[in-house]
Amino acid sequence: MSKVIKINKESYLIKQSLLKDRKAQKCLFDTYSPKMLGLCTYYIKDLQQSEEVMLNGFFKVFTKLNQYSNKGSFEGWIRKIMVFECISYLRKKKQIIFTDNIEQFDTVVENDIELSIAVEDLQNYINELPESCRMVFNMYVIEGYKHTEIAEILEVTVGTTKTQLYRARKALKEMISLHQKKYYETT
Repeated sequence: MSKVIKINKESYLIKQSLLKDRKAQKCLFDTYSPKMLGLCTYYIKDLQQSEEVMLNGFFKVFTKLNQYSNKGSFEGWIRKIMVFECISYLRKKKQIIFTDNIEQFDTVVENDIELSIAVEDLQNYINELPESCRMVFNMYVIEGYKHTEIAEILEVTVGTTKTQLYRARKALKEMISLHQKKYYETT
């Protein structure tokens, strides 16, 4: 029953926001900004820059709200805008360098690591990845985009996205293995 109330409240807030009702816009912002800031920090390390990108994203949300077609989740629609805003920001800063040559996939990155690692540590490792690897990793693993979608959004080849994901997974595996080694040496 609470889901019905939430949907009705969300629909009401969207309609009121379309009418430029500042209270409704603030309510939508307050509802979704914590999640969207978290999303932005996946892509942009610096918290202040992430906040700036999130605010610019919400500006786009409210200026393009009439384009939301009530198909799919409203949160998903906002997330897509935020991802594009993060990518746009990184492009402007020229922080993304994509390469698609790879030392032949000579080693397979497997997900066989026993995880005794804190989520915070894992996020720190993800933050240490190069911008291009981190972006593709986030889009593929966290956001669920397919390689063809990522390639289209980033204007690169599918091979490039696969290479970046491979490099990200390989680097994360190495960082986690090093973490595991340090963990077991101290216990």
